Amino acid sequence: MIEINQQLQASDLLPRLDVFWEASANAIDAIEGSCPPGSASPVFTVAGRYTAKGWTEWTQGFQYGSALLQFDASNDTRYLELGRERTTEVMAPHLTHVGVHDHGFNNVSTYGNLWRLMNEGRIAENASERSFYELALKVTGAVQAARWSATLDGGGYIYSFNGPQSLFVDTIRTCRALALSHQLGHALIGERDEKHSLLVRLVQHANATARYNIWYDEGRDIYDLWGRTAHESVFNTNNGEYRCPSTQQGYSGFTTWTRGLAWAMVGFPEQLEWLTTREDEELESVGDRAAVEAIFLKAARATCDFYLEHTPVCGVPYWDTGAPGLAQMGNYLERPADPFNDFEPVDSSAAAIGAQGLLRLGNYLLSQGDEAGIRYRQAGLTVAETLLDDLYLSTDPRHEGLLLHSVYHRPNGWDYIPPKRKVPCGESSMWGDYHMRELVLMLGREAKGQPYYTFFGPVEK
Repeated sequence: MIEINQQLQASDLLPRLDVFWEASANAIDAIEGSCPPGSASPVFTVAGRYTAKGWTEWTQGFQYGSALLQFDASNDTRYLELGRERTTEVMAPHLTHVGVHDHGFNNVSTYGNLWRLMNEGRIAENASERSFYELALKVTGAVQAARWSATLDGGGYIYSFNGPQSLFVDTIRTCRALALSHQLGHALIGERDEKHSLLVRLVQHANATARYNIWYDEGRDIYDLWGRTAHESVFNTNNGEYRCPSTQQGYSGFTTWTRGLAWAMVGFPEQLEWLTTREDEELESVGDRAAVEAIFLKAARATCDFYLEHTPVCGVPYWDTGAPGLAQMGNYLERPADPFNDFEPVDSSAAAIGAQGLLRLGNYLLSQGDEAGIRYRQAGLTVAETLLDDLYLSTDPRHEGLLLHSVYHRPNGWDYIPPKRKVPCGESSMWGDYHMRELVLMLGREAKGQPYYTFFGPVEK
């Protein structure tokens, strides 16, 4: 399990944050040169160079959103202009992409960051520009919410690109698109002009994810561990009945793919933060605040606890907690993760995503007067410190990636294995680099006493 540094503070990491943003700028420049508009979206690196991988279009927003995060951290307006121009030129098709569940990834990372920066006063107020961003955010939330399957229990979920039978745990992190669209006063209009609340769909989707994709040591099956997480839940589309756990990128439906776990770790605390900005009367449509928050908080704590218990001491997990090669590695949880081992790859992207979740859960609990939040916060800082070390942070100008040792799809064998190695290592991914930037931005703002970073920015109630 993770060895938590109880004394570590965000300010202790400031020297490494400066190194990080310098490396980040070099990476953004390199990718802009090798993956210009009109080329396929970069997904992960092969021998240090970003390449595309056709599956679904879910990473382009990370490419241009990274430039906006770079501006946020550095005030270098060159990256603001890059992110703004590329969002306008390239991202429109993602707003109306009806074939994916990834709207929060592509569009909140671009249009959403621009809108947030304007709300924070970082971009000069411009009425037409604001209207452009807000229209985009309204559209993306409604389009995502239209991918809807009803469940037998009266709820429902946003189904994955696999089809209406498929609930992915990943999608909880993309529900930020529904949150912003609802916050802007928008709704989904369906057949016969039926109006569907995006708040209701967000909460119902989150409830389904918490109920079916996460386990709570309550006797659900013989593998029921507190916080175990399935990548996918499969339903009978004829009546909405839950059938079984499954996975696309993990080892099995009964093991925990750690990046899927990490999406839940950050998705639920992030929505808890957003719920604090909503009025009690607004939440009456989904029951009441206490009931909703209890479900979200239970899911957040369970997944974060599982991560703490089933991750090596350094805070970086292997790609799946049930990966078969782990049996050859002895007491691997009692020593730092080894990206260069011969049996199973680590996934640093899961660590970057999960660290942000640990920090947000810790901050949320502390804001509610619960001192248990200290443990989660310190764990998040501990993971961040590991990822900022040279073992994981690429400072080589010849490498277009930023966060090393990320894994995309181990079962399909898509990840690059260097010569003389037996498992993937040394490579980066668009989502890993972007979420590492989010994590470092969050830490830098805290260390410098700047406003707390959230996807929804400042809210006037």
